[in-house]
Amino acid sequence: MKEILKVVSVTPGRLIVDLNRLDSEGELFEGKTSPDVTDIGDDEFVQPRDGIAYKLHIQALGSELLVRGSLAQKFSCRCSICDNPFDLLVEEDNFVETFEIFEENAFPDLTDAIREAIILNLPAFPRCSETCRGLCELCGADLNQNTCDCNKKRGDVRWTALDILDSLE
Repeated sequence: MKEILKVVSVTPGRLIVDLNRLDSEGELFEGKTSPDVTDIGDDEFVQPRDGIAYKLHIQALGSELLVRGSLAQKFSCRCSICDNPFDLLVEEDNFVETFEIFEENAFPDLTDAIREAIILNLPAFPRCSETCRGLCELCGADLNQNTCDCNKKRGDVRWTALDILDSLE
């Protein structure tokens, strides 16, 4: 396995292919980017823990560069339902991307394409589990770990607004 030649660039950790060194049959490249490649800003629910692990077959086919393989990255998350921290592995097993090859582009940069593939696989509202019960809307108890009597005492709170209107008549 070869690691992609890293060309001196302004941003460290970019995945840049040197087309002049690429085998005509294509080559398999494995490695990991730096974690800052997946900079998603100040998101309070999701932050990268590690770089993007890649295993890519890269081949020049005529005027295109074909990149196929798998990507994975670990994230530290906060559950959008119960607010508990958990780890999430985001994977893309069928990554396929093509890049146009032209004379001025002897060093195509794959970084943005793999970053985008990982970000598109992130859940919009991360959940610690499919069965997460969340927090009690009245007392704030974590319903995954504790039970509370709030809903039993109060009934179905979704109808509260209509109950208030009914009592005004």
